[in-house]
Amino acid sequence: MIKGLIAKKIGMTQVYNEEGRVVPVTVLEAGPCVVTQVKNLEKDGYVAAQIGLVENKPAKRLSKAETGHLSKSGIAPLRHLREFKIVDGQEINVGDQVLATMFEVKEKVLVTGRSKGKGFQGVIRRHGFGGGRMSHGSNFHRAPGSIGQCATPSRVFPGKKMPGHMGDRRVTVKGLEIVRVIEDKNLILVKGAVPGSKGGLVTIRKG
Repeated sequence: MIKGLIAKKIGMTQVYNEEGRVVPVTVLEAGPCVVTQVKNLEKDGYVAAQIGLVENKPAKRLSKAETGHLSKSGIAPLRHLREFKIVDGQEINVGDQVLATMFEVKEKVLVTGRSKGKGFQGVIRRHGFGGGRMSHGSNFHRAPGSIGQCATPSRVFPGKKMPGHMGDRRVTVKGLEIVRVIEDKNLILVKGAVPGSKGGLVTIRKG
């Protein structure tokens, strides 16, 4: 069995659970995906399956290497490829479909995506600093404050929390619960928030 699949973030909504309570969920369009390559110990040194996301629009602007790789496997051009581990020793073949039905309700999963880019931000927004007084006459409002020593060691230590680029990085959220699986539409409803913007690419893996 393949340990995960590729999905697209549709957005957030809310549904009622079995107890009649409102649950905030993120809607993910999970696949359908197709196996494009199977890696083994003899040739590659590890066991994994490469899968591609099947989209409604035909893939464009693929490199010659990507096109050749997919045509060698007899697979139509796909833009998004990811690798996942194979568990339970199940036989996986090129061309097999990976669907949302591989997940079950109340199952815990890991969702990985790319967070929204916030650009250059100060320490208050980026790191949650408290800042100084906002009163009249104060010369310290949103500055980071002291970042080092004067004479010894006369430098700023690596890793110091400073202003800089915020967001647009790989983020993994663990322990998210699957609330509902809509098989005919390849949709998975996950409890809580998922990193990334609407239409962003994410991967869902079994916990």
